[in-house]
Amino acid sequence: MSSLQHITVIGDPLAPKVASFSSRGPSITSPGILKPDIIGPGVSILAAWPVPVDNGTEGKATFNMISGTSMSCPHLSGIAALLKSSHPDWSPAAIKSAIMTTAEVENLAGSAIVDQTLFAADIFALGAGHVNPSKANDPGLIYDIQPEDYIPYLCGLNYTDEQIQVITHKQ
Repeated sequence: MSSLQHITVIGDPLAPKVASFSSRGPSITSPGILKPDIIGPGVSILAAWPVPVDNGTEGKATFNMISGTSMSCPHLSGIAALLKSSHPDWSPAAIKSAIMTTAEVENLAGSAIVDQTLFAADIFALGAGHVNPSKANDPGLIYDIQPEDYIPYLCGLNYTDEQIQVITHKQ
């Protein structure tokens, strides 16, 4: 019998932490764009499959603990859907703004969120911070932008008129 125990730890003062596999910025395509935008839960997430799968143990399982950006994405997507439900008039940019402007940059201990080295995560690992759905629902202030507001930025990146027309679907 193994002495290893699988337990859920609640209240880890270093939580949340940026995982070693988390993507880092800046954007290679456009270094003026900071990446990531936000971080969210993505490590040891209980995930379910609609059919039993072989997970290397006795029998087949319909769930497993998995990690990765593919686990963080559903959390952030769900938060965005909840915000849209609470604020049906908000645009995608307004929802993104609410999420980013209310993000947490401190862990449960009140110190800077750390990365895998246990040192403070920098902006290229943390983005705006760790998502806080409750705060995002009532952010106080949101920044909104319309698709056409991106045209000057695309011009600054030397996109051609034809390329911009493909993106904007306008002549």
